[in-house]
Amino acid sequence: MDFTFILAAFIIVVALVFDYINGFHDAANSVATIVGTRVLSPMQAVMWAAFFNFVAAFAFGTGVAKTVGQGMVDLEIVTPYVILAGLVGAIVWDLITWWFGLPTSSSHALLGGYAGAAMAKVALTRGITHSFEAIIVAGWVQTLAFILIAPLLGLGLAYLLMFLIYWLFQRFSPAKMDNLFRKLQLVSAAVFSYSHGTNDAQKTMGIITGVLVTSGYLSEVQVPVWVIFAAHIAIALGTLSGGWRIIRTMSGRLTRLKPRSGFAAETAAAVSILVSSELNMPVSTTHVIAGAIVGVGSINRRKAVRWGLATNILWAWVLTIPASAAVGAITLLLTRLFTPNV
Repeated sequence: MDFTFILAAFIIVVALVFDYINGFHDAANSVATIVGTRVLSPMQAVMWAAFFNFVAAFAFGTGVAKTVGQGMVDLEIVTPYVILAGLVGAIVWDLITWWFGLPTSSSHALLGGYAGAAMAKVALTRGITHSFEAIIVAGWVQTLAFILIAPLLGLGLAYLLMFLIYWLFQRFSPAKMDNLFRKLQLVSAAVFSYSHGTNDAQKTMGIITGVLVTSGYLSEVQVPVWVIFAAHIAIALGTLSGGWRIIRTMSGRLTRLKPRSGFAAETAAAVSILVSSELNMPVSTTHVIAGAIVGVGSINRRKAVRWGLATNILWAWVLTIPASAAVGAITLLLTRLFTPNV
């Protein structure tokens, strides 16, 4: 058994650990609204979400995985060590923000860590002034644009859905509306969890496929079937574990949710994520569902949203890519001390 195989296998395990943490960290995205409205208990909700995270393995292709695998960082300078350092950057940032209960983006942490490690690799081999040569500008322009587009789309759709719900069901009593939307929310939560699984698991697929290409086990970025299933199993198990700190933030602290507003938020976020997945764009499910929750909260009155908490979340979003990039870069530099040929 040669060292290349051992290293590749180790990095794949680390990638699946990240995928598990992604599900654990982002469980709040999938279950926050349905827990906040008390349609399901927290444990029932994570089981519901985990099932549909896994079901997403059977549809929607691997376009996002290919974007992550070859559209963000120049593969000519990527080594298995670069990928490993990037994963460490993402995992460290995810655990820090989980500890503080902040719903940040695991997706952007992964992209940031990967980019930071690649930039450090170029700095070591070509000089620090050439660091940005590691980045594929076109891929990042689109991704950074969707950092704004996807949550704003979720917010706008959620606001519109709430307006339509109030208009269509204006003659319904609040109790009758809640009874109807408690049932509908089971469907919207399932669709959102499905959309979360199909977009987020693909990011790990892209990283694992990158490992296989740089290690010489694949000649092109084409995601193997076993990678698809492994990524979806890992994210589903992570979701099943539940990141309760962030669930509390998303399900009740940001704004008060009712079944009808939970339905609107989940449906709007799911549409936004599925559209992004169809365009092969890796987006943050965290950003999208948070935007949708703010959208449904703000239709009642501005003070219904806790804007101080929303501001803290926004700052965590802004810091995610540079912070995870810094950890990824530092990890690669430390690796260099023990393994000169990184």
